[in-house]
This record gives sequence, C-alpha cells and structure tokens, in this order.
Amino acid sequence: MMNELLLIGSVVFIYGAVLFAYKFFGKTGLYCVSAIATVLANIEVVILVNAFGMEQTLGNVLFAATFLVTDILSECEGKKEAGKAVWLGVFSSLFFLVLSQSWIAYIPAESDTVHGAISQVFSNTPRMIIASLVVYAVSQLFDVWLYHKWWAFTGKRFGDKRRFLWLRNNGSTLISQILNTLLFTLFAFWGMYDAKTLISIFLSSYVIYIFTSLLDTPVVYLARRIKDKKNN
Repeated sequence: MMNELLLIGSVVFIYGAVLFAYKFFGKTGLYCVSAIATVLANIEVVILVNAFGMEQTLGNVLFAATFLVTDILSECEGKKEAGKAVWLGVFSSLFFLVLSQSWIAYIPAESDTVHGAISQVFSNTPRMIIASLVVYAVSQLFDVWLYHKWWAFTGKRFGDKRRFLWLRNNGSTLISQILNTLLFTLFAFWGMYDAKTLISIFLSSYVIYIFTSLLDTPVVYLARRIKDKKNN
C-alpha cells in the first residue's frame, strides 16, 4: 500500500507544483518544471516497483507532467511556447547526459564511498536518455500538433474556441501517450527484460497515463483561470 500512496502523493505534489509555478512565475515557471521533470524522470525510470497490482517503472508521473505543461502552454500561451518547452526538455536531457557521464569517468579517491553506487545508477543512463530524447521529442511535438488540431476542429465545428478544453486536452494526450509509451518501452528496455515484462511495463505505464491524463484536465482549467485573472 505504501507504493500506491506514494504514487498518489506524487501526482498531487507534481501537479500542484505545476500550477504553483504557472501562477507565480508564468510560462517561465512551466519551462523550469519541464526541464526538471525530464531530467528527474530519466533517473526514476530505471526503478521498477509493484503498485496497483502491476509492475511498473517510476518516472511515469513526471513524464505525464511534461504533457500537462505543454497542454497548459498550448491553451494559455500558444503553440510556439509549447514547442519551446519541448526543445528545452531535450536540451536539459542532453546537458544532464553529458554531465552525469563525466561523474563516472572520474577516478575516485581512496576514501570515496559513493562512486560505485553512482556508476551503477548512471551506467544505464545514456541508453535511457537517448531513448527518452527521441521518444520525448516525437511524442511531445505530436501532442502539441494534435492539441491544436483538436482546437481548430472544435472551434470551427462549434464556433467557440474556449469550449471543449477537456476534449483537446485528453484527445491529444491519450493518443500521443500511446506513441510515447510504445516507443519508449521498446527503445529503452528491449533486450533488458523478457517479452512478458515489456508488455507489463507498456500496459502499466499506459494505464497510469490514462489516469494522469484524466486527472490533469482540471489542472488545465485552473491554469486557464489563472491566465484569465492575470489578463483582467
């Protein structure tokens, strides 16, 4: 039960942090959250846990938060700003990849007690981050594109650009998360786990993304309300 409570707490904390960052720092705050989330998710993703009856990797909530960030930026700031957050995430991951690999390249002092653990954790990091970079860029850019396609469709069909936020939010994220989950599972874990575990990772990750996507819809509405209040 501890793992389940921690995951639920992570959703509340991370989504709350996204709203806090937007309220007090605007789009700059969201850029910061996007950069932090992409780096930390690439560390978390190497950890396997059991929760809600499924074996799953950590990092799913943080990855979901990056989709929440781009949806808020798309809704409140524009397509260009959402795309900027994606490329900032790519840059952050590359920066972290180079720096983390330099840590394990150092020759440790005789009194060092952490180099072995650091090396064990980050020896798998290059594969994870390279897989994440490709998948993140493809799925996030697709998500931004699809968000605005849904927006154009509902705006033209119903003549009101503010309506159906829930549709463009979930319609873009749920579809793009299928692409994200499938590609990342294959690129990051192929050869590391057997087929049964890969399928379990894919299904559990996507189930989590379904819930995180549905849960982030009220957050996008709240973010739009924050934007409206700032404009008034």
